[in-house]
Formats: sequence, structure tokens, C-alpha cells
Amino acid sequence: MNLAQKLAERAAAGRPVRIAQVGAGKFGTMFLAQARLTRGVHVAGLADLDPGRARDRLAGAGWEAERLAAASLDDAFARGGTFVTADAEAIIADPRIEVVIEATGDPATGVRLARHAFRHRKHVVMVNVEADALVGPLLAAEARAAGVVYSLAWGDQPALIAEHVDWARTAGFEVICAGKGTRYLPSYHASTPDTVSDIISGYLKVKRGTINPQMFNSFIDGTKSAIEMTAVCNACDLVPQTGGLAFPPASRFELADVLKPASDGGRIEKKGVTEVTSSLYRDGRDVPHHIAMGTFVVVTSESAYARACFGEYNMLQDASGTYAALYRPTHMIGLELGISVASAALRGEPTGCARVFNSDVVAVAKRSLKAGEVLDGEGGFTVWGRQCPADVSVASGFLPMGLAHKVLLVRDVAEGSILREADVALDPGNAAVAARASMIEGVKTLRQPVVA
Repeated sequence: MNLAQKLAERAAAGRPVRIAQVGAGKFGTMFLAQARLTRGVHVAGLADLDPGRARDRLAGAGWEAERLAAASLDDAFARGGTFVTADAEAIIADPRIEVVIEATGDPATGVRLARHAFRHRKHVVMVNVEADALVGPLLAAEARAAGVVYSLAWGDQPALIAEHVDWARTAGFEVICAGKGTRYLPSYHASTPDTVSDIISGYLKVKRGTINPQMFNSFIDGTKSAIEMTAVCNACDLVPQTGGLAFPPASRFELADVLKPASDGGRIEKKGVTEVTSSLYRDGRDVPHHIAMGTFVVVTSESAYARACFGEYNMLQDASGTYAALYRPTHMIGLELGISVASAALRGEPTGCARVFNSDVVAVAKRSLKAGEVLDGEGGFTVWGRQCPADVSVASGFLPMGLAHKVLLVRDVAEGSILREADVALDPGNAAVAARASMIEGVKTLRQPVVA
């Protein structure tokens, strides 16, 4: 790959890749822990709503006091330190910054800051996959028009899956299915921040009060899986299945048998889709050799010779020898994010980027909802996110999950129903609402994806 060598050359020349990061949550802090140790990168500015908390996170990630004590960006550039501030727009606009890492997790904030970065000709690494699932095709098109890179975040599963798909297609294989593993039971769709601890206590050793229950619940109730697989579909020109994700149980040795078309005895409806496997059987037993933290691609080849090689070289084949799987057992989120930063700055290439609008994430009622209630978004008490074909979502006027936060219900909605935009009072002045409307209008006008 040579990225490390290129970074070393930048370091030797006294021109490290200069970064402005927004958000110092778990993902962002994990990147900061490694950025401190990586030659050729310089996190010059870090913005967070709570600068004191951000400084604490830096200290916890091993940053020396003198490195996080810069009084301004000028001071940070002069001494190689980091300026911590609440003003994200100011550090993004600085002409010395090359790459912006958007790690807030809020779709409206992500859209606003990405567009601000494009106006100032900065590459954007979008850790905020919620924003990407909502309007990624639009942001990618705007980045290209500005002559900069818009990229999924390496270390997060969508970018790793995109690499699997790129590997397969570059080697001449046909991609049958791509996705990841997770822990899932159908009852988890009803999980709330109040009940999530009861679910995770059986397999994770975490103390109550040490995690954000709503954030963690988004991984449990199926929403995060739908968001991430939507990012994969739109980056890799794959499609969602008609009913969304089915979460079939599967071990790593069963991937090719389970994730092949139903016409060949598998569990997916057709070739070229995304799916997420469960590490639990439906009766609650653990699946042995699961990939709950991993990623995969299932491929085939029209060449009988190549298919014979699947077995000779220990690919994980299905029983017929027609399909084979490649998997990665884990992902290290922010610890690996430097790959995206280096790729954008040194190669001008994203590590995954929305190219089409094939998939969407729609809000589904967790319980019967009444007019006058306020939706609380991803991982909350009111709705969960289901993957949906984009054309179906747009034609039906479904409410995207990314717009289902802090909005007022104007109609009753039955438990299990998909919400529609007409069911809520959206604020057209909200950055995410406006961007979504712009993207959808482009799709309707052109009668094709918003990017070629």
C-alpha cells in the first residue's frame, strides 16, 4: 500500500497531514490514541461541544499535557500540539487543514460540517455513518464538484466491507453477498435504553453508567446494522433485500451456504445484496465460530477452474463448491481510521464512498405511538431503523431514520408500522432535512441515482 512510506516522507519534509477532528467520543478517542503515535499526521484542531471533556479524552488516550495545551491553531501549528475548542467551523476553515474527521454521530451536524469543509476545499472522512446513510450520495457528489475526497471511515465495518467487495471485483469474482456479523434476536427490535443493559449483561462485562445506553441500543435493536448496510449498498452498488435484513444465524464456516440465493438453497433472495448474520440461534443459543465483530463477502466465478481452486486454497466453500466466502474476524474502529486519512490526503482516494442511491433506512414504530409524542431517534424508545430499497422508500414517502430525532408526531402510528414523512412535522430549515429534500428532488428529476 505504501501509505506508511508516504507519511514518513511527509514527516521528513516537515509537512505532516494536518487534521481537524470534530467529536471526541469513543471512535474519535480511539483514533486520537493512534494518531499520537503515527509519523506524518498532526491533529492540529479538535472540536467538541465540551472542550473539557475532550481534553480529558486526549489525556486518557496518552497525550502529554503539553501536546494538548495549545492556546490557538497558530500555537498548535508552531509547536506540533493540538488546539481544543468548541468552534468546529473555525478549525475546519483554516487553510492549513487538509483533512476533516466528522465524528459527531448527528446527521444534521454531519451534513452541515461536511458542506462547510467542501466549501473550504477539505477532504472529509465521515465517521458519522448516520449522515452518510441519509444523504451520502449527495455529499459525495458535492465533494467531487469541490475537487475533494468524501470517504467512509476505515475501521468501521462499511469501509472494510467495501474493501472486500473491491478485492472481489478487482480479482474478477462476482459478488453474491457482503455484510457483517452482529448479535441479534427478533425481540431486540423492541429494545430500549432502559432494557439494553439486561441484554448486554449476558455477554459483555460493562458497568451500568459507563456506556451511553441509547447509542449502544442502536447496535442491539437493528438500527445500526441497517444504517451500515445502507452505506455499503450505496458505496458498492449492491442492493437491499425486499424485506430488509433477515439476520440469519451462521458460523464463519457456513457463510457461503447460508448467504447464497434461495434458488440454490441459501437464505438471500438474489445475488448482489447485503446481509448481517447473527451470532445467536433463534432459541438464544450461541452460534459457534460466529463473526459478531467481523465482516465478509461471498463470491462465485463463472470459471469452473476458478471454482475448483476455491477448495484447493482453503476458501470457505458452500456444499456445492459454487460459492466461497472471505471474512475478517474483527474491526478496530478508530484505531484503524488513519488509513482513511492517509488515503484521502496522499492518494486522493476514499476508502468507500457513496456512488448510487440504492438503499435507505426507514423508521419503524417500536410500540403504538400517539400524535403529540416526540420521536427520539436512533437507539431510543420510539423507533428502530429497517433497511429498505431506496426506490420503495421514496415512492412511499417513508420517514428516513436520520430524520426521526426530536420531531413531533402529528398522527397516530401502530406498532410495527413504517412511519411516513407525513406522520411528523419536519423542520425545512434543519440542515439534514434540507439536504435530504435536495437529494430526493434530484433523484425524481433525473429518474436516476444522483451520482453517475
